[in-house]
Amino acid sequence: MSRVYNFSAGPAVLPEEVLKEVADEMMDYNGTGMSVMEMSHRSAAFQEIIDTAEKDLRELMNIPDNYKVLFLQGGASQQFAMIPMNLMKNRVADYIVTGQWAKKAYQEAQKYGKANKIASSEDKTFSYIPDCSDLPISPDADYVYICENNTIYGTKFKKLPNTKGKTLVADVSSCFLSEPVDVSKYGIIYGGVQKNIGPAGMVIAIVREDLITEDVLPGTPTMLTYKTHADAGSLYNTPNAYCIYVCGKVFKWLKKMGGLEVMKQRNEEKAKILYDYLDSSKLFKGTVVPEDRSLMNVPFVTGDKEMDAKFVKEATEAGLVNLKGHRTVGGMRASIYNAMPKAGVEALVAFMKKFEEENA
Repeated sequence: MSRVYNFSAGPAVLPEEVLKEVADEMMDYNGTGMSVMEMSHRSAAFQEIIDTAEKDLRELMNIPDNYKVLFLQGGASQQFAMIPMNLMKNRVADYIVTGQWAKKAYQEAQKYGKANKIASSEDKTFSYIPDCSDLPISPDADYVYICENNTIYGTKFKKLPNTKGKTLVADVSSCFLSEPVDVSKYGIIYGGVQKNIGPAGMVIAIVREDLITEDVLPGTPTMLTYKTHADAGSLYNTPNAYCIYVCGKVFKWLKKMGGLEVMKQRNEEKAKILYDYLDSSKLFKGTVVPEDRSLMNVPFVTGDKEMDAKFVKEATEAGLVNLKGHRTVGGMRASIYNAMPKAGVEALVAFMKKFEEENA
């Protein structure tokens, strides 16, 4: 069977070039006579893999020297607890709730202290980003938290909130490495890798060094303390070694493509093809206000559940898979991450046009 165009929100499409390389090295990585899957995380060969991956990520994102790069397990959802455990010194934090994952993080933080919801877009099914230029930031807040790109709802912060000097913590799971970022604006910028970088099972947390201390909430497990992992170079226990290896390959691919400036241009170009069609279509419509649209996740609906289901079924048969929207929004969603080629988006739009003609 030939490859399909996979519009899944995550685990998601990976660069074919990377998959081929990984397949070639499956039985014998670099003359070691074994797969990375079988390799000791304490070996020289693996140390080189993790060091190179970190170096390439630092170059791609221009990560300042006073930030640690941590390869952690537990996914982004584990960070919902790890962040307050490590940062909530005053037991106060402010949350901007723009989707399901920000909401879950906000709910989790309530277990550790006073979490304040200082802005939300829940009133309109998270279809926009609230104005964050002058928020009621708590004077004693330990940090301000956002989910920068909302995978389910297809919204993106185009401008970071004014935190009035407080530490900004951002979940960037679904926009990681899709465009350049100024890491110095964040205290912690983190994301699950399974959307835009690698296979499922890992989160990368980029943490400013002054936030990595032994002064964590009482009862914080050793494994949930940033210092544990920072001091051990992400090798305190057996890490997700194979995932780190594949992510490293993707970092190399991104560098070869020309880095994050080039990815941003490519992603804007791809998203424009789809949004332009949605804006002109009589059958399909996008669900997000235009100024807050994500480049990565594009939700759309026909307004008729049966028609939506018919579209998803016929698209799947045409090799355009995983287009069913999240149950909270319904309809469809096309996730068009870095590894989705422009041809995939063009094929989707061509199919949508044909479907619209047939079902007008």
